Amino acid sequence: MSDSRTGKRYRLALLAACLAALCAGAPAAFGAGTPLPGRQLFTPPAGRVFQGVATKPVSAYSGEVGKHPAVYQEFVAWGQWLPGITADATANRARLMMEITTAFGSHNVISPQGIADGQGDGWLIGLAQHLFDSRNVTYVRLMAEMNNCNNPYAAYNCDGSSRGPAYSAAQFKQAWRRATLILRGGSVSAIDARLRALRLPALRTSAATLPSPQVAMLWVPMVGGNPNIPALEPGAYFPGRSWVDWVGTDFYSRYPNWSGLASFYAAYPGYPFVFGEYAIWDGDNPGWVRSLFSWVNSHRRTQMLVYNDASAEFWLSHFPASAAALRAALANPRFLAYAPGWAAAAGG
Repeated sequence: MSDSRTGKRYRLALLAACLAALCAGAPAAFGAGTPLPGRQLFTPPAGRVFQGVATKPVSAYSGEVGKHPAVYQEFVAWGQWLPGITADATANRARLMMEITTAFGSHNVISPQGIADGQGDGWLIGLAQHLFDSRNVTYVRLMAEMNNCNNPYAAYNCDGSSRGPAYSAAQFKQAWRRATLILRGGSVSAIDARLRALRLPALRTSAATLPSPQVAMLWVPMVGGNPNIPALEPGAYFPGRSWVDWVGTDFYSRYPNWSGLASFYAAYPGYPFVFGEYAIWDGDNPGWVRSLFSWVNSHRRTQMLVYNDASAEFWLSHFPASAAALRAALANPRFLAYAPGWAAAAGG
């Protein structure tokens, strides 16, 4: 489906009956053409794939691969100054992707429990307003790789010890649900009713209505936990099918876990699939690039992939053979240079 958007909301009379399904941790299959109420997918036209990049400026990426990125990713710190977040994607005539971390520099700003309890409402509501004002489609990777101990919002340290109840999988899922309600917007009284049903505090706002930006929520864990313990399996962090618009993962040539990728993809049928980050890491590897695109082309729910060119160790300029392989793969018109709306602005 192309840019499918559903404006219908759950009626309060059905709320109690739906909650068990909404809060369930296990994935449930549903037709790719049948989005649930409240979900916005913003998928590419049928048979096409959005390709993009995380970098500034995009000219380096475009020069290496021969194609403009349809999606521009920002890595956003919790509490970051809001007006600057949306500007680069707009300037580059691309849809915006945001990976939101709770770290600001070396300092962790807020725990998943803090988000669930409403301590971050002010920033999230402000973010929703700026995304609405931008009029751009935005893909939100909230606390991506939540099962990676290197991230400040992970439930476990790298030695396998717990970070405490404020960082538990249960609190992550509640934080995700609250943030999703805010970013999808609508009547505050209706949002508060859903928060009460989730046993969460009401919104911290005097507004009667929140803006409803063009936002899709992307749930992007690692296919296996770091450390590799049962508590960090991705399914433990799944918020429930109505709270997630896309499912995906990050994938790097240094860790080519093809079997884990295949199992993860199969576990969440019905969702459009995204590589929120992919990159060459630790040496030129054109074979890996070709294998990745062969996988993408044979797994047709894959509808977006974003190269992480933001860190020097992943720069394509270091890997000429891989860059050439990527250029050849992206030359296929299936991989779009512009998203709908931006293509007209670019004259394409």
